[in-house]
Amino acid sequence: MKKIIGLILVGCFLGAHANDELIKRLEERFPSAQVESMIETNLLGLYEVVINGSVYYVDDGFTHLFDGSLIELSSMRNLTSERNAQIEEAALKAVAIPFDQLPLDHAIKRVFGNGKRRFAYFADPNCGYCRKFDKEALGSVTDATLYIFLYPVITEKSIPISKSIWCSEDPGQAWDDYVLSGVMPTAPSTCSNPIDDNLAFGKKMMVRATPTLFFESGSRVSGALTVEQLEEQLNVTR
Repeated sequence: MKKIIGLILVGCFLGAHANDELIKRLEERFPSAQVESMIETNLLGLYEVVINGSVYYVDDGFTHLFDGSLIELSSMRNLTSERNAQIEEAALKAVAIPFDQLPLDHAIKRVFGNGKRRFAYFADPNCGYCRKFDKEALGSVTDATLYIFLYPVITEKSIPISKSIWCSEDPGQAWDDYVLSGVMPTAPSTCSNPIDDNLAFGKKMMVRATPTLFFESGSRVSGALTVEQLEEQLNVTR
C-alpha cells in the first residue's frame, strides 16, 4: 500500500493535457507497443493510455509512465483493475464467434449420450486445471458433444505431445491416457495436424488460459468448472 500511495502522490505534480504529440512520443519510446486509446482520467492530472490491451497512466509532459494499480482510497476500489476488466470484456465481445463458425474439424470430437448439447474446450495436455476438469466434470457429463481443441500454450513440451495425440489412431483415447493416466502418446508427431492453426486461432480469439470453454449459447468461460457449473452452462439457451 505504501508503494501505491507513493505512486499516486507522484501523480499530483503531473500535467493536464494529452495530445497527438504525446501518443507519438509514446510510440517512439516503445516501438513495439500498440497504443490503442488515450483518455483523460480527471484524477491527479493523469491520462489513461491503453497499450497492448493493458492500462497505464502518463502525464502530458511525458515525464512519468505509471505501471500499476490506481486505488480510490475512500472506497478501496481498484480503478485500474476495473478498467482492465472492462477492456477485456469489450475485446472478447469484439472477437465473439457463433459456435458453428469454430473450426470444429480441428478438434477431437467426443459424444456423450445423445450428444444434443455442444461445447468446445481449449486444452493444454500439461494443464493441471484441464486435468482437474477432465476428472471431475467431464466424467459425469451427459447428452453432450465435446470438441477438444489441442492448445499447447503452457510449455514448449506440450507441442509435440499435442501433435502425437492428434496423430494417434484414437486421439480421444490418447488424450485420456495422457491427461488422466500420464501415459505418453507413441504416435509420430509428423502427420498432418491442426496444432499450429489452433494456436493462431486461439491467439486471435484471445484464448489466454486453459481450460477455456465455448458454449452454443455464445458464452465463454475460463477455468476448471465443476460438473454442476458445466451442466448449468450447457443448459443455457441462446
